[in-house]
Amino acid sequence: MMRKMHKNLANLNLDDLKKCAPEQLQTQSVTAVLLALGSNYQAEKYLPRVREKLAVLGEIQLSMAFQNPDFTATPELPKPDYTNQCVYLILTSVMTLQQLQHTFKKFESDCGRRRSSESIKNPMKIVTMDIDILLIKLDDKKNSLSRKWLIMADRYPFKTHERAGIEELVLDSYSKG
Repeated sequence: MMRKMHKNLANLNLDDLKKCAPEQLQTQSVTAVLLALGSNYQAEKYLPRVREKLAVLGEIQLSMAFQNPDFTATPELPKPDYTNQCVYLILTSVMTLQQLQHTFKKFESDCGRRRSSESIKNPMKIVTMDIDILLIKLDDKKNSLSRKWLIMADRYPFKTHERAGIEELVLDSYSKG
């Protein structure tokens, strides 16, 4: 299984990938995803917890974790740094994009993530866990839309740490493939 994973990822060239709006793909069957994880509160607790949950869904490969300043922070309103990591997940069972999104929202909630509009009382946004889908690989047997990886258009262009994590996973797959 490990060789198959690396071979699939080794063929990834971001510049050649089609960008699709997630709304267009909700019912598409997905076999693998490339995710961005992020936490600005107790990352040392929540990142391992969510990686365990992801591993239940299939085989995972991790980039190294990056610590990044919150790009919305200002000198007047400092905010905690984020710890970010990319994850390549090959699903044991095919799921639709909609099912995956629902599952990842549940994982975020299980980590104590609270989604609320920005509060004037508390402008410091605490994010225990954020899971973003960057790329999806469709089930070749069921989808005529594409036989390639697709970029989630709402996540593109990738942030610097996301691109670095993806590139690390791709380069790692070349060295092991």
